[in-house]
Amino acid sequence: MHELSLCDDLLGQVVAIAAQHKAESVESITVKIGALAGVEPMLLESAFSLIKVGTVAEQAQFIMQTAPVIVRCRKCDSQSEVAANYLLCSACQSNDTTLISGDELILASVALCV
Repeated sequence: MHELSLCDDLLGQVVAIAAQHKAESVESITVKIGALAGVEPMLLESAFSLIKVGTVAEQAQFIMQTAPVIVRCRKCDSQSEVAANYLLCSACQSNDTTLISGDELILASVALCV
């Protein structure tokens, strides 16, 4: 389960941010996950609840936001939100597209208690 490894990395970032700001605890963390990130959100949340035990983030709420899948068309230069399994341009139906968003896993915010 690579979600555990990802949570270990996320927690490392959160702990470093908390230490930098001399926080007593972490209230919440928000992650932004794209449908093409290769991550199972429920497994990620479950892994975080396990790995946070005994850390400054032990009581932190885990908040997930979904990042839309967005492509830019190389033919008509249109940018559109598309389904994860249908990366065609919405304007001209070309398959000559570049992924702009939807494959990310980002630590979007950390709420600290100082």
